[in-house]
Amino acid sequence: MQDLNRLIEKYLLACQYHKGLNQKTIKAYRIDLQQFSGQASEQWYSREQITNYLVLLQQKYRVRSVKRKIASIKAFFNYLEYEELLPDNPFLKIRIKLNEPFLLPRTIPLPTIEQLLSQIYKDVDAANSTKQQRLAAIRDAAVIELLFASGMRVSELCTLKPENIDLSDGMIRIWGKGAKERILQVGNETVLAALRSYNDAYKTQIQMSESFFVNRLGNPLSEQSVRFMIVKYADEAGITLHITPHMFRHSFATFLLEEDVDIRYIQRLLGHSSITTTQIYTHVTAKKQRDILYSKHPRNKLNI
Repeated sequence: MQDLNRLIEKYLLACQYHKGLNQKTIKAYRIDLQQFSGQASEQWYSREQITNYLVLLQQKYRVRSVKRKIASIKAFFNYLEYEELLPDNPFLKIRIKLNEPFLLPRTIPLPTIEQLLSQIYKDVDAANSTKQQRLAAIRDAAVIELLFASGMRVSELCTLKPENIDLSDGMIRIWGKGAKERILQVGNETVLAALRSYNDAYKTQIQMSESFFVNRLGNPLSEQSVRFMIVKYADEAGITLHITPHMFRHSFATFLLEEDVDIRYIQRLLGHSSITTTQIYTHVTAKKQRDILYSKHPRNKLNI
């Protein structure tokens, strides 16, 4: 099994230095491939061995997880084939069909977002709060405002660098999945004011950490901290809906689509490589569909 583990390490190095994949993606590949290695025999590259492993995955995991794990292993074997480290790629002879249940993206109602932001700004202005509590609220307002204003992934927000943000004109440079770059503009003055207030309050910590969003210790803000942050303010505001950071991204896309923004613009704003990924949001605009049928249907023009 040493040969397989050695090849996995070689492949992960190629992912990092040749493909330029980020550490989060490489970590996921490592987990999936080490899991495969742990179940493999000496004939790990055989069609029978891989087919048996795929059956095992389907017995243990949900369809989405199985698809990701298969993609990791398949990419590894494609690499081995390209580098001529295997005489034959067994995946060329394996047919895989997995039917994933269609799940609509969960969004946050606009009044709920307003309620959440109002609670954060109450904490910013609270007369009885300590200096540390007020500073935390200033940061949290900037974080939540930016999540909703940009539709960026929470991982993208937590890895923002100071040089990625121009607060004079609201330009933000985002490095997304696969190290793909996109630039967004923040056009709302309240959001910009929140970002500037945070930048002024945390200027020293930002310079020391080289990360735009930091925690109370001056270290880069973690994704888990953002999740806890949202739960905290939702509880304070009496919001019963369970809100996650990614739901701001779903809401961003859905609301823009309901405002008649072309889906290809939304694709670019979200950083999706394929329009197919973005088209999931066309299924959640029931309100827009209702408005169209109520106001635009030609039956309304008939006088009988």
